[in-house]
Amino acid sequence: MNDTLVVFIRSIVAFFSLLIFTRSLGKQQVSHLTFFDYILGITIGSIAATLTTDLTSRAWPHWVGLFSWTSFVFILQWVTVKSHKLSKYIDGEPAIVIMNGQIMEGTMKKLRYRAADLTDQLRDKGIFDMNEVAFAILETNGKLSVLKKSPYQPVTPKDLNLPPKSKGVDVELIYDGRVLKSNLKQVNKNMEWLENQIRLYGFTSSKDVFLATYQKNGSFYIDGYRDHLSQATDVSDYNDLE
Repeated sequence: MNDTLVVFIRSIVAFFSLLIFTRSLGKQQVSHLTFFDYILGITIGSIAATLTTDLTSRAWPHWVGLFSWTSFVFILQWVTVKSHKLSKYIDGEPAIVIMNGQIMEGTMKKLRYRAADLTDQLRDKGIFDMNEVAFAILETNGKLSVLKKSPYQPVTPKDLNLPPKSKGVDVELIYDGRVLKSNLKQVNKNMEWLENQIRLYGFTSSKDVFLATYQKNGSFYIDGYRDHLSQATDVSDYNDLE
């Protein structure tokens, strides 16, 4: 049989095997991606790639390997869900790296977590002053959770004794120039109302609109294909626009 055809058939087998196996594993791999989960994902993908292109051996052993590794991951997930103790041993536990504004050097050294890593993740959360941080916890997936000191926390409606306003969820009414009539009906609006909104924002028809969304609190957002902005491609270009 032609090698190209063999690779094509193996690709189909590997693709749908991965699709079925990853669906059976659920979303834990993505939502709670630890370093070990990352390595497992790479290994499973590597086996699938070998199944596709390694023509020096039969496909069956590679498929058995792919199935075995996926089964091991499934069993590991089941064990961590059923046993809290084993879950802590396998996935680890969150670690406090800043407590009451003080950096826990011993904990960071034990985790091999550098001060540069800490400041980098704090900046990623918009914190450039260490004095703002009360607690920082390094989660098992490597993400940093931060609690600011009281003076640096944002004011909420509750702090001002104001009734909170529910923002709700954006409902797409127009996507890529196409009106989503089922969503329009969901927010109790009709085509006449939508067409008026389109004209109000300077568009002639829905085909000129890339995205339009609506919230139950009355908030309406619309974006057209042709935005009247200069083609800034660099950070310095955006600075020039200020």
